[in-house]
Amino acid sequence: MSYNRVEDLEVYILAEDFANEIWKIVMTWDFFAKDTIGKQICRSADSIGANIAEGYGRFHFKENKNFCYYSRGSVLETKSFLRKMKHRALVTEEGYQHLLNQLETIHIKLNAYIKYIGKGY
Repeated sequence: MSYNRVEDLEVYILAEDFANEIWKIVMTWDFFAKDTIGKQICRSADSIGANIAEGYGRFHFKENKNFCYYSRGSVLETKSFLRKMKHRALVTEEGYQHLLNQLETIHIKLNAYIKYIGKGY
């Protein structure tokens, strides 16, 4: 398995698509919701893909792996904000489940990528 660009990584593509979906949802909220939880969930969702990209650009397995660990932390942070969105009626139960399923897929694929990096490609 060889990747020439970060855009070739499925986990990166999924993370970017997820962050864009979060952005679209937040943009429909009122000012208060956008200014509080909206900013935070957008930042944490954006951080998932951003850390994958930064690690990929380091070209050293250990550094790449460390940035993937940061990305994994952002996955868990984003899950926390998703729960807040649900409890504060900012997303429907169906919308919440859809987003949570996407995030869990990203989490699983990120763990697989971290394992792959650990083998030194």
